[in-house]
Amino acid sequence: MNQLSNGYTIFLSLLVEAIPFLLIGVLFSSMLLFFVDERALVEKVPKNPMLAAICGSLLGFLFPVCECGNVPVARRLITQGAPTPFAIGFLLAAPTINPIVIWVTWVAFRDQPEIVVLRVVFSLFIATIIGYVFSFQKDLSPIVQPTLARYLKFNQPQKAKSQALLEDSELEQKAAVSSILKPGTYLLGGKLGGQAVRMETAATEATLPAYSSRKPFWDKMRLVIENSIQELRELGAVLILGSAIAAAIQVLAPRELILSLGVGPIVSILTMLVLATVVSICSTVDSFFALSFASSFTSGSLLAFLVFGPMIDLKGIGLMLSIFKPKAVVYLFVLAAQLTFLFCLIVNLHFI
Repeated sequence: MNQLSNGYTIFLSLLVEAIPFLLIGVLFSSMLLFFVDERALVEKVPKNPMLAAICGSLLGFLFPVCECGNVPVARRLITQGAPTPFAIGFLLAAPTINPIVIWVTWVAFRDQPEIVVLRVVFSLFIATIIGYVFSFQKDLSPIVQPTLARYLKFNQPQKAKSQALLEDSELEQKAAVSSILKPGTYLLGGKLGGQAVRMETAATEATLPAYSSRKPFWDKMRLVIENSIQELRELGAVLILGSAIAAAIQVLAPRELILSLGVGPIVSILTMLVLATVVSICSTVDSFFALSFASSFTSGSLLAFLVFGPMIDLKGIGLMLSIFKPKAVVYLFVLAAQLTFLFCLIVNLHFI
């Protein structure tokens, strides 16, 4: 009974600390999605692959979406002709390198400012490196889903088209993207069902309405509210589940086991990499989850959770499969895991 009471207290404390930041993050990201024209940004992307990867990694400051919303946005950037390193950099870095997540991380780890700084630095480096690696893949057709490959083949971006013609008809604009964004049309060839399809549907519906300068202000506000409610329902459920898992681990796992896993410079990082993948908690509130392990795990392992989780987790993998073929997703996973492990191991070896 005492364990149940302690677990319930930890669970509620995590929720109370995290929910305000989740609300702010959802509202802010929804407003920017509907009031910022990402097409204009694509035209200004540098041609140099490294610079494009860096710019994509920093784009999260303008589009502060979590790992539930970055995939549809990255897919839309690809369909609008964004360079591959730019889209990959955004895909991996946006859930971490944005003002909301940085602020939340600071609130959770204000006594350990190095965690905040290194989380941003490591995320930027890893996203930029992987984005640059993918720049060598000039033709995306072999690594993206077949429907997306066909779209890219027959709908090459034409910069000569005037923006006025593109915005004259929203039906025409949706025709260019709806076959890509419509849930279940090509996700794993239409064979993926259950929770992954529901997550894909939710993330797709949340970001489907594209920016239009001619859309009335109140229509945009309505879309902001609808998107915020949808994201809050999805992310709130993940937050509750993640908080429950954190509380259960803290209460049910033997203290000796936690200490043995958390002290080793290598084992602690591997443990947190696995935990980040499985728990799949939103980057807006994952700092509070990691904070519950701060007294038992090394700084490097906490960074591994905070850096790797927003890039690659179970729900993120399901959503990435709406863009890339499984081999490409595995490649992303392995690269991100190796780089995260390397950087965090350096932290452990120098600070333990």
